[in-house]
Amino acid sequence: MHKLTKLQTGLLLVFLIVVWGINWPLSKYALNYMPPVLFSGTRTLIGGLVLLLVAVPRFKRLRFKETWYIYFVSAVVNVVLYYGLQTIGLEYLPAGLFSAIVFLQPVLVGLFAWMWLGESMNVLKITGLIMGFTGVAIISSGADGLSGHISVAGVLLALGSSLSWALGTIYVKKVTPRVDPIWLVTLQLIIGGAFTTAVGSSVESWSDIVWAPSFIATLLFIAILVIGIGWIVFYRLMDSGEAGKVASFTFLIPLVAIVIGTIFFNEPFTLSLVAGFLFILSSIYFVNRPPGGRRSKVSNVGVAAE
Repeated sequence: MHKLTKLQTGLLLVFLIVVWGINWPLSKYALNYMPPVLFSGTRTLIGGLVLLLVAVPRFKRLRFKETWYIYFVSAVVNVVLYYGLQTIGLEYLPAGLFSAIVFLQPVLVGLFAWMWLGESMNVLKITGLIMGFTGVAIISSGADGLSGHISVAGVLLALGSSLSWALGTIYVKKVTPRVDPIWLVTLQLIIGGAFTTAVGSSVESWSDIVWAPSFIATLLFIAILVIGIGWIVFYRLMDSGEAGKVASFTFLIPLVAIVIGTIFFNEPFTLSLVAGFLFILSSIYFVNRPPGGRRSKVSNVGVAAE
């Protein structure tokens, strides 16, 4: 596979940041038309089926009999828990605020990588962890000023979503040498999406879905562009050796979500949200900044997903 030019890399990064940022307010909008668990399952299942078109030519790399359990574990933490908690939580919090909390994930990855992968821990990383949790506290302290849009349940669901994503990231880092990355993402979306859709079918009703044209367009946009093509672009950048750049630019994703939510969905944009976001932004920088100019292994681990 040929190496991407700087222009191609820049365009793909812009695409990834924009579509993954837009995903948050669009998902919140879609919840007006579809119950949360069904929506979570349907969008990931469709995304996995789209990605299957890319995975099939790599069939010889699947080795499902030897690695099936890896796909199932990844599906639980990266899809069932991450997407499930995310979708339910968006009913309780503005999309921008929810995404800002979820993007503590790189900070948590730094901590878990030190605990379980033997990665280094230094003053910069400790400072970053403290700043990250301080940012969450600042954002949460502004709840009274957000016109009742904030709830403790929403904050906890956002933290749970971030935690499951971080744990999933560490798990994927450990098993990556044993599986094909495209097949890993494809099967975790299909398995997790099918399971979540089945759960949604038992606790929610398909008759509650409002099949409005705007909702159908939103669902297809999220499933195909955000989840399906978004992951393809992500791995194209990885194959081209651009993972470090992806990791350094993904902090822009929650900012895009906040701006879109403010402009198009009239969501609040307060000083506490800005201050908290800046703390989280700084924490991600400090946690992933290599000490003494050395390249940090963790920087590539904390790459965000949609």
